Amino acid sequence: MAKPKLAIYWAASCGGCDIAILDIEAKILEVADFFDLVFWPCAMDFKYDDVRKMQDKEITLTLFNGAIRSDENYEIAKLLREKSVVLCAFGSCASEGCIPGLANFTDKQTIMDYVYKTSPSLEPGNNVVPQTEVKVFEGTLHIPNLWNTVRTLPQVVDVDYIIPGCPPQSNQIAAVIDAVVDILKNGKPLPPKGTVLGASDKCCCDECKRKRDVKKIKKFIRPFEIVTDPEICLMEQGMVCLGPATRSGCGAKCVAAGVPCRGCYGLPSNIRDQGAKMASALASVIDSIDEAEVERILDTVADPLGTFYRFSLPASLLRRVQ
Repeated sequence: MAKPKLAIYWAASCGGCDIAILDIEAKILEVADFFDLVFWPCAMDFKYDDVRKMQDKEITLTLFNGAIRSDENYEIAKLLREKSVVLCAFGSCASEGCIPGLANFTDKQTIMDYVYKTSPSLEPGNNVVPQTEVKVFEGTLHIPNLWNTVRTLPQVVDVDYIIPGCPPQSNQIAAVIDAVVDILKNGKPLPPKGTVLGASDKCCCDECKRKRDVKKIKKFIRPFEIVTDPEICLMEQGMVCLGPATRSGCGAKCVAAGVPCRGCYGLPSNIRDQGAKMASALASVIDSIDEAEVERILDTVADPLGTFYRFSLPASLLRRVQ
């Protein structure tokens, strides 16, 4: 019998999701043995035309990582949706927008002007702005057009499942792969559409082993400013930790190492907006009812928008600022 076909694609993201797949170590050999890898441009010399020539739904499973930030990202997202039986938003960039989505705090023209005209890293006089079409000796080069608004994969195509994380934890990837192989090999039913794989409905705090005693705080601090107590909740030590507004599944590894959760595993099922939930969580630990003092305490939160929406701005209620 023919092997089920697997595709992996990298849109607007850092590439960490592709590295995370390799981090499953020897299990990657099981993947190669069970699946026919038909598209993974990051790792092998595949072309878009290879996919265009396939029949619709010929690809069994596609792991799509990266946000949708250009017309190329959009075109390939639509193409892989047509050719795939199951399409997974793989990682935070695809499912929520993640770091590329922070571009929604401004606009395309401002970004382009800074990068190509006013950035201090530019050489004097080097203000060449990329064009979508460039004539060269061999013909015309077509460069993807950057969108003004970064979107998530589910905002542009129908997505079957979400595998969260920045990147997804390798043990969770391995567990998902085992589950998929079991389903395909033994004819088991697929999970309900929309299921978040490799995570749970609880929040990161439920996985965290640090103690909480509802300590009230007068000032928020950054991790480098103190030596943390290894047993006490980081929020109660004055650090902004997104554990209350983040889905569990990572094992609270960052928090266990003394680094506050930054929210990469996305929202628990009972939360609609990560920033709004964090505003509520911070309000619960501020030791004041005086409006002016509360304002002063909140002013000690470094970059609240970038912190609260670091991974989720395009998928949030805000979507974009302008």
